[in-house]
Amino acid sequence: MTTDLNAVMPTEQRIWQLLEEVCDPEVPVLSILDLGIVRGVRVEPDGQAHITITPTYSGCPAMNTIATDIRLRLLAEGITALHIHHQLSPAWTTAWMSEAGKQKLEAYGIAPPKDATGHVLSLFGQDEAIKCPHCHSTRTRLVSQFGSTACKALYQCDDCLEPFDYFKCH
Repeated sequence: MTTDLNAVMPTEQRIWQLLEEVCDPEVPVLSILDLGIVRGVRVEPDGQAHITITPTYSGCPAMNTIATDIRLRLLAEGITALHIHHQLSPAWTTAWMSEAGKQKLEAYGIAPPKDATGHVLSLFGQDEAIKCPHCHSTRTRLVSQFGSTACKALYQCDDCLEPFDYFKCH
């Protein structure tokens, strides 16, 4: 058996710290931890690192890029014995996003997902108004169920007239 002289014995804590530096390729202001797609980190006694990630949507085209970015970040730290596992169940939900991530979205100009409220309008197939991330008006309207990516919808504000993405709740 050959030993990689550059390999580093990782710790779970150090891997979590490194994952905070890996950005979502579709929304680069979010780390993959902000997004909540990292479901677990495990390091075996022999130093084998296992990271489990869940896509925001099954078939999300960014998952291969995210896995590559994770691998590159950890390799840069000398962590070479790395296994990335893709997990579809349970399905990802916006409830897994961090509060800091939701604030970063809004500051970036994307309306963050709203928490399920059980609002009376939902009984009639209507949602509560989505707040404009630019002027904070709630006088907004849905333009398209699909925005710049499948996980976002396109809205427009009736007050400032700016279009904006809304990170869909699911």
